[in-house]
Parts: sequence; C-alpha cells; structure tokens
Amino acid sequence: MAEQAEVRGPQDAGGSQEGLERIRHAPARAVGANQTLKAVERGRAVLVVVARDADRRVTEPVLRAAQARGVPVLEVDGMRDLGRACGIAVGASAAAVVRPTIPPEAGGDPADETGLSTVP
Repeated sequence: MAEQAEVRGPQDAGGSQEGLERIRHAPARAVGANQTLKAVERGRAVLVVVARDADRRVTEPVLRAAQARGVPVLEVDGMRDLGRACGIAVGASAAAVVRPTIPPEAGGDPADETGLSTVP
C-alpha cells in the first residue's frame, strides 16, 4: 500500500488579519485553489493563504505543494472573507501572493505568461 505524505496544516504566523491584508495589498495574486496550486508549482507563489472553512479535499493539494516547495502558508477564518480580500464577489478556498510577471512588450519572457490574476 502506498504511503501518503503527511500534510501539515497552515502556520499561524500572525493570524487571519495578516493573511487577509497581505492578499488585499498584493501587487499580484492567484485566486482559487486551482490557480493557487499552479502558482506554487510554477514557483511564482511567495505566500499561500487558505480558508479554514474550505473543504480540505480542495485545499490539501495546495498545502502539500506549498510545503514541498517551502512556501509559507497562512490560514484565515472564512472563504467569504478571503474572496472579498481578493476582490471577488464569492468565497475563495485559497489564494496566493505571486511575483508579478513582466509583459512581453515590457521585455518580459513570453513563455513566463501564466494567465494568473494580476489584479491589484
């Protein structure tokens, strides 16, 4: 039988408010479990924030990837609060502060375009 890697929960490195503020003021972010997972896997995530009330089946792959790549994780109280901090009208299970991409017209690498949200 295959062994399942232990997934450690998010760090309480300042609590919910810090996570929400860092996401809210991030110059670029990924919103939602799928975009957050892609950002972590591509090495663009500098901080992951997950909602405490999100389904763990949804957030576990994000947590596992963040742990494997050494990306810090903060937990916030609710999906609704996280969604609002991201500027969307619905809840979000996860989000990440990401390094902004430089558009090709500004000298960036066109292969680095990920389609991740860069809404301030």
